[in-house]
Amino acid sequence: MPAIVLIGAQWGDEGKGKATDLLGSRTDYVVKFNGGNNAGHTVVVGDKKYALHLLPSGILTPGVTPVIANGVVVDVEVLFNELEALGSRGVDVSRLLVSANAHVITQYHRTIDKVTERFLGKRQIGTTGRGIGPAYADKINRVGIRIQDLFDEGILRQKIEGALDQKNHLLVKIYNRRAIAVDEVFDDLMSYRERLRPMVADTSLVLNQALDRGETVLFEGGQATMLDVDHGTYPFVTSSNATSGGAATGSGVAPNRFDRVLAVVKAYTTRVGSGPFPTELFDESGEFLRSAGFEFGTTTGRPRRTGWYDAPIARYAARINGVTDFVLTKLDVLTGLERIPVCVAYDVDGTRVDEVPVSQSDFHHAKPIYEELEGWSEDITGARTFDDLPAAAQRYVLALEEMSGSRISAIGVGPAREAIVTRHDLLG
Repeated sequence: MPAIVLIGAQWGDEGKGKATDLLGSRTDYVVKFNGGNNAGHTVVVGDKKYALHLLPSGILTPGVTPVIANGVVVDVEVLFNELEALGSRGVDVSRLLVSANAHVITQYHRTIDKVTERFLGKRQIGTTGRGIGPAYADKINRVGIRIQDLFDEGILRQKIEGALDQKNHLLVKIYNRRAIAVDEVFDDLMSYRERLRPMVADTSLVLNQALDRGETVLFEGGQATMLDVDHGTYPFVTSSNATSGGAATGSGVAPNRFDRVLAVVKAYTTRVGSGPFPTELFDESGEFLRSAGFEFGTTTGRPRRTGWYDAPIARYAARINGVTDFVLTKLDVLTGLERIPVCVAYDVDGTRVDEVPVSQSDFHHAKPIYEELEGWSEDITGARTFDDLPAAAQRYVLALEEMSGSRISAIGVGPAREAIVTRHDLLG
């Protein structure tokens, strides 16, 4: 049975939660391998809507074991708030596993994230202010705190003292903020220790043993390809590897064990935060997409920037991730448009460029070259087969497939759990 990677093909918010949920009943483990509580998934089950931030979407599927793997940075307070919120709504959260090697977000990470972003002024990155970047920076600087450290009081206190010895100078002397006491951080983290204990595991070993038994493991990426710290629109990116390669390093499962790479791509394009966005719309069309698609961040509530579908970005995602199948979401949002522009290439200083430019400066200056496709007016939310779609909607999907570098195997046609058209088996 397969190990499957599911990632976003644009700037996030493509509907990965819906895709994960679609596969959930056929998987045994769902693994979050990167990011923190800076990326949200919205999953609709019947008449209930669930907003997930740190937890893998698979937690909503009975019988699935959700895993927070080593590549994630964990805000323990957020973790328990989210677990309690789901538990109060009748969701079984008892199967959750958390990697002993995952890094912890502390209050000083959150503080530094917020004051640093304000300090940057016009050069702001557009972070969520939740401490994710500073926690990853500490990880790379080898001064981070891991989940396992909460079970060794001496090591935990020593690490907090070492971190605050430097960070308090920064807070007080540069940012004019109060110093943070070691005991304040220590006591806060220790208050969660016993609740955490039953969840903590060697998740790399657990996942490899599951694959050895022939079970199906789904690796769910936070954020998306264009926010990857190496392959995204740097510096306007997240602090981790959100591409398929991050699934291996972020989980401790070797690359040769992965069978399929599923990439979720929206039928148009959105992004939150700063950075280049060639197809961004500033007119009534952009407002239509934002309103019809309810494009507001699950975690932040921020209105998303909106634009037309960008085929070069989809091709880039297919290449970087080794995409075997695309899941196209929110096709229903385009219903009612007479003509639908699609970006097929860029104009960079008078030269046509068919792929995403390697130069960030060129990408900043890229202007979209559009082709228009015929729209449709019929309600497609009840479609369950490709033939149920209007002819124009079918042609739109096929045109995107031809431009995007891999087959489109599933199509989201509405917010409901069952509102999906399957063209090819995602596990086959």
